[in-house]
Amino acid sequence: MTVTSLHQQASTHLMKSRLSADNLTLKHGKVGIIENLTVSLPEGKVTAIVGPNGCGKSTLLNGLSRVHSPSTGAVLLDGKDIHTLPSKEVARRLALLPQDTLAPDGITIEELIRFGRHPHQSLLKQWAMDDQEAIQYALHAADLIGLKDRLLDTLSGGQRQRAWIAMSIAQETPLLLLDEPTSALDLGHQIEVFELIRDLSRQGKTLAMVVHDLPSACRYSDHIIAMKKGEIITQGSPKDVMTKELVRELYGVECDLIPDPMTGSPILINMKRVRN
Repeated sequence: MTVTSLHQQASTHLMKSRLSADNLTLKHGKVGIIENLTVSLPEGKVTAIVGPNGCGKSTLLNGLSRVHSPSTGAVLLDGKDIHTLPSKEVARRLALLPQDTLAPDGITIEELIRFGRHPHQSLLKQWAMDDQEAIQYALHAADLIGLKDRLLDTLSGGQRQRAWIAMSIAQETPLLLLDEPTSALDLGHQIEVFELIRDLSRQGKTLAMVVHDLPSACRYSDHIIAMKKGEIITQGSPKDVMTKELVRELYGVECDLIPDPMTGSPILINMKRVRN
């Protein structure tokens, strides 16, 4: 089977899902991180969540994926409270790639990716051809086909990150949440991952990713959510929301913005740290 046919097969199985938060409050212990936040991820688009360290980006992602239970409010998956849905049903519709990942010792890349197919298994449906095709597509998409038999603990940080992304792809969910998906990657592999994320969006997936690099957030996302101190201070298309004033408010950085000659997305230049 060719990579193109695998790509088409992945697209054929995809069904869209809606994910939103309604008056969401999330705490770590007694400390409030996010309070009364309402947001909806645009369907079939890439959303970048940006903001300074400690502003609640990862907490929001964990709340949306039901890893972090809300104190008040609700996360809605296709209009239903995500905490009332069976775990396997959620796992067939939403995948999360967290910052910190753990795998058993002695596991190969292909074996790791197979875990992404568990939500599709049941007593009535065991391993089948569509499961193997999903794994092959994930290996090709993440550029890991030549490394599939390598042990995970012998890989570089970048290779391991791509293996975890491939597992999420094999899960074949319409929603994919990624917490700093390029944090361990060199520049070349960062671009590969961001382009892969764009490809998944073109298939109809809805993606949200926590990103620290503003130029990459602007270049590879359709929608930006800018956060500060647990609140969304603005959101919209990169061209609409990324301004010099926003960069200063978020990071205490003065800069100029010019349009990317290829995409028109904002590029930050002449950056200088200032005191707020």
